[in-house]
Amino acid sequence: MSSDVRFTDFKSDKQPTWCPGCGDFGTMNGMMKALAETGNDPDNTFIVAGIGCSGKIGTYMRSYALHGVHGRALPVGTGVKLARPDVEVMVAGGDGDGYSIGAGHFVHAVRRNVDMTYVVMDNRIYGLTKGQASPTSRSDFETSTTPEGPKQPPVNPHALALASGASFIAQSFSSDALRHQEIIQEAIEHDGFGFVNVYSPCVTFNDVDTYDYFRDSLVDLQETDHDRHDYDDAKEVILDADKEYQGVIYQDENSVPYAEQHGVDADMSDIPDGAPEDATDLVREFY
Repeated sequence: MSSDVRFTDFKSDKQPTWCPGCGDFGTMNGMMKALAETGNDPDNTFIVAGIGCSGKIGTYMRSYALHGVHGRALPVGTGVKLARPDVEVMVAGGDGDGYSIGAGHFVHAVRRNVDMTYVVMDNRIYGLTKGQASPTSRSDFETSTTPEGPKQPPVNPHALALASGASFIAQSFSSDALRHQEIIQEAIEHDGFGFVNVYSPCVTFNDVDTYDYFRDSLVDLQETDHDRHDYDDAKEVILDADKEYQGVIYQDENSVPYAEQHGVDADMSDIPDGAPEDATDLVREFY
């Protein structure tokens, strides 16, 4: 780690092809600034990206990166962190990637509490496939494939995380640059699985959950008497369907990361040449 790293060191030479005004620009800038502020550098950072508009983020950031299979970014991130505990692992994806096809992996990544950060760019729409309802879309959100709305309640990712035993749950807004960076930074510094859902507006296909809507609606928990270490306080905020919140919703002060629980502290990325001893006999036994 280095104290001389600037967030611009994390910028690659590839120009983003996101739509002008896309919330993902702000999300990515906050991620890069938080990584630099925590003393990380591109040489010790691994970005795993899912599928969707957000999936391009590994190309636009200078670090080790892998653009994975739809909904499977978290298992890859888990593997990287367990194989190389010294590497800073950040997984990035969208609401469709994380809360639909990847929902099962999300639940288990949360409960394992592997020491990595998961940033979800939640625009409440499928943007890359041109505007279908996503798991977090409102029940009356009209799209070309749901002309009368999905007619089912949206997934509450914070509730899903809390019910799965999360040790760090937060919500940020990509347009609130400083607060977004601070929240991502806290997730990185947390000992365990740091989950941050980011309101990252889609200016092309979602004219409901806009920048103006979030600016007018967001309540910053930092400005309330919310106790992030109180489970019941967190539950109350998470289940409050009448308000949109920003800030750290819940943090377990006694969080113990997966690697520490199971004594995983060595570099497991070096694999000896050849098959392990007796492996051939074992294969023959079953085949």
